[in-house]
Amino acid sequence: MQAATRSRLTLACILITILLDMIGVGIIVPVLPELLEELTGGSVANAAVIGGYLVFAYALMQFVFSPVLGNLSDRFGRRPVLLASLLGLTFDYLMMSIAPFVWYLFIGRVIAGIAGAALATATAYMADITPPHKRTHRFGLIGAAFGLGFIIGPVIGGELGELGPRVPFFAAAGLAFANFLFGLLVLPESLPKANRRKFNIKRANPLGAVMALRQYPSVLWLLAVLFFLQLATQALPTIFSYFTVEVFNFTSSSIGRTLGAFGIGFAFSQAVLAGPLSKGIGEPAVGIVGLLFAATAFAGIAFSADVYQLYLFIAVGTVSGLAPPAINGVLSRQVPDNSQGELQGAVNAASSLATIIGPLAATQIFSYYSAPETAHYFPGAPFVACGIAVVVALVVFGIAAWKFELTHRPSIADHPVAPDLPPPGQLRVAPIEDDPDDNPPRR
Repeated sequence: MQAATRSRLTLACILITILLDMIGVGIIVPVLPELLEELTGGSVANAAVIGGYLVFAYALMQFVFSPVLGNLSDRFGRRPVLLASLLGLTFDYLMMSIAPFVWYLFIGRVIAGIAGAALATATAYMADITPPHKRTHRFGLIGAAFGLGFIIGPVIGGELGELGPRVPFFAAAGLAFANFLFGLLVLPESLPKANRRKFNIKRANPLGAVMALRQYPSVLWLLAVLFFLQLATQALPTIFSYFTVEVFNFTSSSIGRTLGAFGIGFAFSQAVLAGPLSKGIGEPAVGIVGLLFAATAFAGIAFSADVYQLYLFIAVGTVSGLAPPAINGVLSRQVPDNSQGELQGAVNAASSLATIIGPLAATQIFSYYSAPETAHYFPGAPFVACGIAVVVALVVFGIAAWKFELTHRPSIADHPVAPDLPPPGQLRVAPIEDDPDDNPPRR
């Protein structure tokens, strides 16, 4: 098998792992409210409150454990951490599928939050097998797999939910276990033993991870950029349904189709546009373009007078998909290869913190400005707040790009290496740099 083919096989393996993982997460979304109603015997409003606490528990565990799993993957390799995560998700879905009481669901969400933190490990795996100049494109593929899985999952879950609210959870458990078997048999290790470093509990927490990365000052600035961007984007799916029902009388199917179309466009920007644009104008410029489109979209949605304007600015918002892979690509070049797990753990922790704060803040703002008795009726207020958060991210990113000369600064990360010897039955995967397509452009 040619080197280029083997390298692409490794790339396909990690993308399939992420895709299957997110399909499993998305499968349970349509039926969770019904299951909560069944367990509590209460109303949809009560189920929504409990559902909010479940999201909080999940995000909190991701915030705490992302640096732990990232550091563990730097010490023991990416493969065992990913496999353990998939087993944890299998157990979570099984618990939720048989839950006789609500507290079973909370235990399951805690386990899922810990296991789901391995997304940082998957991103570090991608950094391991990708040369620095192609990481924006590859991170875009991760984002596309992530988004595509979350689009496909709810569709499957909605259909399976017709058979009962617990059926999708059994399906998600089966999918997670199948994903585990896929990784066990196909996915090789990407971090050679020679490149690993000792596990340090002082670094394996959100604050410790940030403090450990202080030796790379640009990283702290870029983490702040991602935090403010995620603060806005994490609030979008939470508040969009309430906003469109209040202002445009959307039905649930209209909301689903609109968010689905947005997800497809967002994934297209990440997977197809981010890489070529980064080669042409550079990663920092692509990140700035994505942030500008995001700020424009949020402001436009907030002041949309009719559904046509709403759709227009949603279309504008899909281009904001350029920002995350470009910023993550810049970030990955600021630290050496044996710290990629720690870095991605810190990135995932920042994202999880934004997931905790963003949806809660957005719903509170919406409630204040949409209450019947309010003197300041403006349902679009949460989107204005999101736009402000993106502008802050844009300003911080611009300062960082100028301060640290991110456009011309050489990469600290080394070139990728061949994964360790694979388990029995696997093909050894050649180094990615053997791929002729990965040669950096001449300047």
